[in-house]
Parts: sequence; C-alpha cells; structure tokens
Amino acid sequence: MEKLRNVEELASLFKDNMRLLVGGFGISGTPLTLLDALAKFEAGNYEIVSNNLGDDGKGLHKVFEAGKITKAIGSFFTINKEAVIAWSKGELDISLLPQGTLAEAIRCGGAGIGGFYTPTAVGTRLAEGKEIREIDGVRYLFEKAIKGDIALIKASKADKAGNLVYHTTARNFNPLMATAAETVIVEVDEIVEIGELNPEEIVTPHIYVDYVIESKYTKQGGAYVEFR
Repeated sequence: MEKLRNVEELASLFKDNMRLLVGGFGISGTPLTLLDALAKFEAGNYEIVSNNLGDDGKGLHKVFEAGKITKAIGSFFTINKEAVIAWSKGELDISLLPQGTLAEAIRCGGAGIGGFYTPTAVGTRLAEGKEIREIDGVRYLFEKAIKGDIALIKASKADKAGNLVYHTTARNFNPLMATAAETVIVEVDEIVEIGELNPEEIVTPHIYVDYVIESKYTKQGGAYVEFR
C-alpha cells in the first residue's frame, strides 16, 4: 500500500465521536500540520488523549478553538487557558492522569494488556471511582489501558515503507501511540528511500504505520514556523 499522502486526502478517515491519540510534549514532537488540518475537517466531537492541549495557539489549541474537542485525557492542560475556562464552565470534560500513568496506559493498550495497578495517585482525588487493591501491604489503584481510533504522531524521518526515526525528546509519547490505535498517521520532517535509514535507529517499524505526510513546519530559533 502506498503510504505517502497529502494531508487533505485524509479527511474522510475522521468521523464524529472518535478517540484520537495525539503525540507531543508541549509543542515538541507534536504533529502540527496534521492538527492544522484536523481543525478544518468537517468531523468533530473528539475525545483527545494527549499530554496537553496545544500551546501558543498551535497544535491542539487550534482544534480546541475550532470547537471540535469535547473530552481530553492527559496530564498538563493549564498552558491552554481557554481549555481550563471551558472546563470550569462544564463545557469540556477533562480527565487527569499522571504522565507516567498516561504513558503506561497507552503502552498497555498497544501491548494488548487490559490495564495495570499503580501506587501513583492513591489517596488523591485522581483515585476517586477507581478500584483500589492492596498487594504486599501497598495500596494500588487500577488504571485501564488506553487505545484509540486514530493516532496522530510526529517523527523526524520516515522511509517510503513507513519506518520511523525520532529526534531526541521529540520522541516522547509518539512511539507508544503508534502501537495503540487502529489507524496511525505520522507527520515527518523528511522522507527518504527504503534502505536509507540505519536499522538500528528505527524505533517504530513500518507495520504500525498506515499513512505518512510531510510537515509544513520547520524549527527556527526555538519556534516552529510554517514554511511549505
């Protein structure tokens, strides 16, 4: 299957009420081109699983401003002040998870594991309504695995088969999300021929990737600038 696409060709993949896994930590490792398009596509009412909801008017912030997010599951939403205001008014459902718990829940989703027990958040409001179990004298809460309908992720390079290489900490949640969704769309800075990537550098094998698009952004002086 030919995996290279223009972002506009992907609109038909998105339906109302989907759960979307979106990579990124702040803006680092965030698929900005894909999210720009998502804000314009017709579908909406999304449940978003991501560390945060965009930053500085970019990424998921645009999708939120377009009125397409009804629920967010993640760790750090306060940099999107509008989202916090919407939550305080009951207009946005937010479910907070510690970052390590979020990562492990996504990993379990990709590994086919139903969930896991963790001591993190026991005794806090984050544990309300969740199963608590004592194991060897330690109290743990049960977290369900997280899977999604579509994962939108960012990598540094892809070959034409869809093998992915990431750039340092921009890797963050992206490889985990690539394993935990029915459809995986990756935005990359560079596309190379099959055989040009060092096999030892490949983090996400092509079997996980359905579509590849080239980013319209480049990093200049610490900021991401649209250039294509």
